[in-house]
Amino acid sequence: MKASAFVYPWDVNGDPEAPGRIAALGVDQVTLASAYHSTRALTPRHPHHRIVTAEHAAVLYPADGRWQGRELRPYPAGDWAPGDAFGEAAAALAGAGLEVHTWVVLAHNSRLGAEHPDTSVVNAYGDRYPWAPCIAQTATHAYLVDLAAEAAVRPGAHGTELESLGWYGLQHLHAHDKTAGVPLGDAGQYLMSLCFCPTCREGYGAQGLDADELAAAVRAALEPLWQGTVAAEGWAGVEKLLGESNATATRAWRDETARTLQEAAVQAVRRAAPDGFQVLLHADPVTYHCGANAGVDPAHILSVADGVVVPCAGGPGLLTPFAEQGREGAVIAANFGVVSGMGGSPGTLASDAARARELGATEIRLYHAGLASDGDLVAVREGLAGL
Repeated sequence: MKASAFVYPWDVNGDPEAPGRIAALGVDQVTLASAYHSTRALTPRHPHHRIVTAEHAAVLYPADGRWQGRELRPYPAGDWAPGDAFGEAAAALAGAGLEVHTWVVLAHNSRLGAEHPDTSVVNAYGDRYPWAPCIAQTATHAYLVDLAAEAAVRPGAHGTELESLGWYGLQHLHAHDKTAGVPLGDAGQYLMSLCFCPTCREGYGAQGLDADELAAAVRAALEPLWQGTVAAEGWAGVEKLLGESNATATRAWRDETARTLQEAAVQAVRRAAPDGFQVLLHADPVTYHCGANAGVDPAHILSVADGVVVPCAGGPGLLTPFAEQGREGAVIAANFGVVSGMGGSPGTLASDAARARELGATEIRLYHAGLASDGDLVAVREGLAGL
């Protein structure tokens, strides 16, 4: 069962022991970040630093000339990943016998939203989410498609994993986050993630909805949750809160928008890539879900991409809808956290992977070889040896 570990360039560059240490885990592959959002990351073994602060979303390589004269374009990294940080790390990892795939974060960029606020998702109250570019907007769509192609197809890469290739919403790992005071549940999260930028307002109109009336309906539907009513769950909860016809129309607009972006981005990567280049999406099998693992229709996405990377932090159940499609040769990679301090369970990796395989997983992903403690890495090595 093929295993790949997620890695940042700053985990490798400047640490000559890192490639061999990662290879010794027993993984066949690394999924190395080439375009990534802002973060503050621990580097527990690096000889020159222990904390890396990536101040904003950036590409971790020199961008090419396709962005010349364009208002929306990727930002270069600062001193946390100077020059061709991806290329340097990729060469070192390949030298240790590891197959390198790119890790590309797309519709998640707080700096883009801060500098170009009109690109952001706007909720029914008029609040902007600067971390969440609205994927329905023409310029944003074009930016994300071109970024996917450039960041995915880096020299030495054999494939890519595209993260956040869909709607991003309210949920966001943010510094000093204070948004959990009211439990919104699955349905409330959806309502708070509906976008009312000018493009989406037109989109709702095409679905037969009046955008002002819809926004008012969303606010009214959320009011009981602000008052402490038990959070509604699932799509049935959305329909109960918003009304079936309104809910169906919003989902039709959002599903089609996400599908169009996903198709265009994968096609752009394939045009830029050599033969045999693998394209996977970080995905959730529920289309109305937002976030890093984009909500997708399993049958559709497996007809577009080579496979999916599926979050399994809450158990392997999300694998089943993808496995049920039975598409021969599709990659269904179960993504397990292996950092104990972040809720991962490296000690149960062997049993977790075995269960995932029973449910249809063909590969596993390990989050995250750079962030894990020495003890976690020992457990990972032992777990992989037991597979």
